[in-house]
Amino acid sequence: MTSRTRLLLPAAFITSLGNNIQLLGAALLLVRAQGSMLDVGWLFIAVAVPQAILSPYFGRLADRFDRRRLWVTCDVISAVAALALPVGLAVGVAQQPLVYATNFTLAIIAAQFTPASAALIRERVPAADLRTFNAHYEIALQSGMLLSASLGGVALQYFGPQPLFIFNALTFALSAALVLAVGARHPNGSPEATTRDSHPAAEASPASSAGSVSSVGPVRLPLGPLALLFGQGLVVVTVFNALLPVLLIGEWRRGPAVLGVVDAVGGVGFLLAAAVYRRSAARLGDLRLATGGFLVCSGLLVFQPLFGVPALMALVLLGAFLFGQARIATRSLLMTSVDESRVGHAFGIANGYGLAATIVVMLIASLVTGHTDTRYGFAVLALISILAAAFAALRLSTFSKRTASKDPGVTALI
Repeated sequence: MTSRTRLLLPAAFITSLGNNIQLLGAALLLVRAQGSMLDVGWLFIAVAVPQAILSPYFGRLADRFDRRRLWVTCDVISAVAALALPVGLAVGVAQQPLVYATNFTLAIIAAQFTPASAALIRERVPAADLRTFNAHYEIALQSGMLLSASLGGVALQYFGPQPLFIFNALTFALSAALVLAVGARHPNGSPEATTRDSHPAAEASPASSAGSVSSVGPVRLPLGPLALLFGQGLVVVTVFNALLPVLLIGEWRRGPAVLGVVDAVGGVGFLLAAAVYRRSAARLGDLRLATGGFLVCSGLLVFQPLFGVPALMALVLLGAFLFGQARIATRSLLMTSVDESRVGHAFGIANGYGLAATIVVMLIASLVTGHTDTRYGFAVLALISILAAAFAALRLSTFSKRTASKDPGVTALI
């Protein structure tokens, strides 16, 4: 893996930061104006609908066209779209329709970004480096998502929305510059990242020869349950980010800065997850880490709104620590269970499912919260996430055991 390839990590962080500054800043505007979970829920649904519909198709595009150019194009268009919000607010456009329209446009672009970025990574990073790179990449994405609330909350409270959204546009422009600096792919490709690892999930690492599960696993796992796990991670993050401002600002009457601090604590949890992931995966295996981490993290959601801000921070820290490791493990499994030429399609399917499920769960959580309070919204999210993770774990466990019984030389994954 070259030093230029590593530029994808800050580019991913900046893109995630920009996307979620826009979304969470818009959510804060709606909470202040309306104070309704349903209004915030509709914003997240407006963002999820185009991605759910278009992600599978855009995933195929990522496998057909230059993935680096697709990433850069997404960032450039996002920068232009992001500027539309502060410009519109400055000239007096009605706030709520403008918020929905801007974020709807950015969501369409994000539907292309997710599979294109995953496919570019699979194209440029050798199989032996995928575990390490995916750990850093997923943490870059999730840290950007969580830390965006810190920056967005503080900036909105002290400077207002216009500077916040202008900064957001600049993040997209910087991301595009970083990806351009990665350089074009050589005509003959990278032998390490293409020919040698055309079937990476069939390769065993040194750890697997000692009886442990390798970073990519001795067999390829079915796409369906892996897409369910990956998609469920999107559900948890998106619905959690919609519930949190309603809990802190709408119910507990805290300022946006408190929201920022809570999300910064979550960012610390993700950084800790990155630090220990390789040891955890070497000991437990990616599949156990993925399913077990999602199950425990989902259970913690029930307790987060019950005991006040200090307890919420502690539970968010622990939840992000577990979720981060599960998310990295799931990403690695999904990326290496298909050929390099089909990675965009796989992530498009997983992203599409996750966002379609987000729409359903968001509506349910919004309606439940609207008739009760956020405690029940968190409980609904926890229940659905536990059921999804348990179902995926059962399917993957059955497949792994069946494969092991047919080939005694293959180590069971769970």
